[in-house]
Amino acid sequence: MSKEFEYIRNQAIGTVEYVSPREIKVLLEINAPQNTAINTGVPQLFPKINGFILIPNESGALVGIVSWMGVEYSPYPKRKGYKDFDLIDLPFPLRKLSVSPLGILKEEDGRFEIERGVYNYPSVGDVVVVPNQDQLRAIVQNKDAHAKVKIGISPLAANAPVYVSPDRVFGRHVAILGNTGSGKSCSVAGLIRWSLEQAKSELSEGKTLNSRFIILDPNGEYGEAFHGLGTVRRFQVLLNESATTEIRQLKVPSWIWNSYEWSSIAQASGKTQRPLLRRTLREVRSNLPASEDSYASLRRYYSSCLIELNNDLRKGTSAFKGKPGKNEFGKKLQSMATDASKDCETLEDGDIKTALQTLQTALTACAKRKHRTFQDKETKEQVEYYEDFDKSDVEGCITSLDIFLKSVGGFQIYTGPDEDSPVFFKNEDFLSHIGRLAQESNAQQFMDFFLMRVRSILTDSRIASVIETKTPEELSLDKWLKEYVGSANEANINIIDLSLLPSEVLYVIVSVLSRIIFEAHQRYRRKNGHILPTTLVVEEAHNFIKRYDGDSDEITAVKLCAQSFEKIAKEGRKFGLGLLISSQRPSELSQTVLSQCNTFLLHRLVNDKDQEMVRKLVPDNLGSILNELPILPTKKAILLGWAAPIPVIVEMRTLDESHCPKSKDPEFWDVWTGLSERSVNWKEIAAEWQQVSLSENKCIHCDDYLTEQENAFCAEGVEQGDLICTSCLVDYSTCQKCGRKTQNTTFCDICADFVEE
Repeated sequence: MSKEFEYIRNQAIGTVEYVSPREIKVLLEINAPQNTAINTGVPQLFPKINGFILIPNESGALVGIVSWMGVEYSPYPKRKGYKDFDLIDLPFPLRKLSVSPLGILKEEDGRFEIERGVYNYPSVGDVVVVPNQDQLRAIVQNKDAHAKVKIGISPLAANAPVYVSPDRVFGRHVAILGNTGSGKSCSVAGLIRWSLEQAKSELSEGKTLNSRFIILDPNGEYGEAFHGLGTVRRFQVLLNESATTEIRQLKVPSWIWNSYEWSSIAQASGKTQRPLLRRTLREVRSNLPASEDSYASLRRYYSSCLIELNNDLRKGTSAFKGKPGKNEFGKKLQSMATDASKDCETLEDGDIKTALQTLQTALTACAKRKHRTFQDKETKEQVEYYEDFDKSDVEGCITSLDIFLKSVGGFQIYTGPDEDSPVFFKNEDFLSHIGRLAQESNAQQFMDFFLMRVRSILTDSRIASVIETKTPEELSLDKWLKEYVGSANEANINIIDLSLLPSEVLYVIVSVLSRIIFEAHQRYRRKNGHILPTTLVVEEAHNFIKRYDGDSDEITAVKLCAQSFEKIAKEGRKFGLGLLISSQRPSELSQTVLSQCNTFLLHRLVNDKDQEMVRKLVPDNLGSILNELPILPTKKAILLGWAAPIPVIVEMRTLDESHCPKSKDPEFWDVWTGLSERSVNWKEIAAEWQQVSLSENKCIHCDDYLTEQENAFCAEGVEQGDLICTSCLVDYSTCQKCGRKTQNTTFCDICADFVEE
């Protein structure tokens, strides 16, 4: 006990003056360290904001973080052993600290360990001590068995190394937040690289890494950041057919979209367009073979008619009485009768044809009984309408359909793919089928604009390169999953570059990617009984996980995209799918996703709304540590949450220049002053942008390559060797004698010699 007392006495710097669950005030002794403490064995800065102090108790020592320092004027303190009684009692400056409690530091077998949470508070008058080097390292040390990945050092804890566990970081979602230029992208790349490098160093002999990272990269920053870590696949929108083993054409085929994603991109209305869209997807996905029984199509079609009439009967009078129900029902019966009549023409004489004729007669008779016409007094045109149908009329039509279906094998329950199954179909088949169904359903007037929108999207060459596949062999579902999620027994890093993706389909593509990846992991666990650890990295997450109006029933691509990530945030951990989101505007992010993140790495945040959002999400009693957010320098970050024993300011490790994402600040001054050269050739960029071919010839003035169109024009109008691009041609005029282009005002150099003055 004497030794312990000696240790406390040597490191004591004050006493507890005030205690509450959130704050402890400390009165420093007169001879406590002013700016450097040497009583810990090694000189260290003390006192300082966000530094640590210890308050010994029966459980070990309460760990507190300094949140405030100041001077208060009090009566001069009486010191034992000194004759201070004869001094005049004037106000004397006493230094005080405000401390936020964080946890308990315990000592076992000569080793210190930090335990989060406080259950034993000090009393007024308890001694306060400054921690030594070993205690500081133990405070920021992560005692998790898998905390082997070093991400940086803690400047406030004697430069102790800060380690994290990949299980805690990636398994329970992590948010890396900070303004542009604060080091956010390097932290994202660093967490991945440092984790895989450490895992690689601990591989057993003959083993290979088995990891999966899928990076959604909207700015094309990470293309070169992961060389040497395993199988790195890069997907992007290729401007020409130059796919290589490293850079591949991004493919998110339309046949893996579900009905909601189709509805969002086509802006389908709920009453007519959405039901017809779902039916089209269901039928084009069924892909029945040509050798199917000749009566199967009749059975399938009239089974759907029977379902529709039963739904009308179940819906009640609004489906066949009053407007528009009676007219719609009458047109529906007449349409079914017309279909039956046409089908009869394709059948040979026999029982099936007779049964179908009977059905056609019954449906026509029912519709005809209620059919009426009158002449409009103003336009003199004949107007057709239907009177109210009775319940018995509907039941009679249902009976007639039921009798016919028994003649072809009975009612057929649809057992094929539903409208959301990722089953291959061709886009042209989809367009032709939905057009035919719209015509058959007499809904052409409601579908015209819808069809025009869908057709314009599917036929856009920029979009088609991403969403179109010609055959199921070209890109099957299993091949897509192997490429975009990753195969077994290798380090898979898949970078999906979204920078050139057309804005019309950007949110739908990201929504489809995230949904398919999530569903694939759900099915993997159900099939195999265990999870497949995968991390989905979302850079600039505020673009894809936006806050939205939850009260609106409108299906939009932005809303679907956010909802897909919300589902991953809430349920992904159960299936081994972790989220790593990076954003510079947390206030614009979905609160559902942010609230599900258990670890935060906070870089500099200046905006008040962003700071306020972070404070609301973080449950810890952090004192003033979050006040550092607006002034954190680059490479410094606050690590807090599930992956850190206590909140700590980390100086992040430095990545090699070749491993950094392409997000560093622009070099204006070096370019201005010529220290860094920049050549500009807009001709090549414009030609690639407009998908125009360049010839081998150059303009004689600007030295840019000519397009094929310019080359052909020059060959006709300019003498050999004088090839001019359209930009330079503006300064030219036409020779009045030979018609060549010339910089002279009247005649070219050749003709001028032969023209008399």
